[in-house]
Amino acid sequence: MIYFKGTPVLRTNRLNLRKLCMDDTQRAFDHWLSDERISDHRVSPAHKTIAETHKRMEKTVDGYVSKEFCHWGIELKDGSGLIGEIDLYDFDSSTGNCEVSYSIGYDWWNKGYGTEALKAVVEFAFIHMNVHKLSAAHNTDNPASGRIMEKAGMKQEGVIRHMIRNAKDQYKDCAVYGLLREEYLLQREGDV
Repeated sequence: MIYFKGTPVLRTNRLNLRKLCMDDTQRAFDHWLSDERISDHRVSPAHKTIAETHKRMEKTVDGYVSKEFCHWGIELKDGSGLIGEIDLYDFDSSTGNCEVSYSIGYDWWNKGYGTEALKAVVEFAFIHMNVHKLSAAHNTDNPASGRIMEKAGMKQEGVIRHMIRNAKDQYKDCAVYGLLREEYLLQREGDV
């Protein structure tokens, strides 16, 4: 059984994971939602206007009224602000499984922030929410995302051909990763 906790603040060495707010709209637009290099790896197209981001941010902020809504902004502790987002979604009450996804602004790629954020959310999901299995997927033409998943303890389970169609109407193959709670707990014991 999943114990829903909403979206509490999660802290890592360099990051604060926190609820997004309407004041984050411009940064979200500038840092990742309007960037084609990032949207090429997402299903949704890059935002062309701040109004699109405003509407999406309203939907996210409204979602926080539900304890079953888990969506964090990724913020640098050094004060330089919001660099991305990460969320848990598609909760299945019959299995206790869910999915995780994340986006990091291009200027912060290859600095370990994605791994740090994912590890924090994985810990939250398994330790505090009692999730049974976490799944994630990335386009096969974005192997860096797979490395983030592996560093967080996830294992590749296969490749699904033409799993998504992006905003440019291109089909993309996706590598699917998973991690079971029991595997996570064993990994965690090994780290102690």
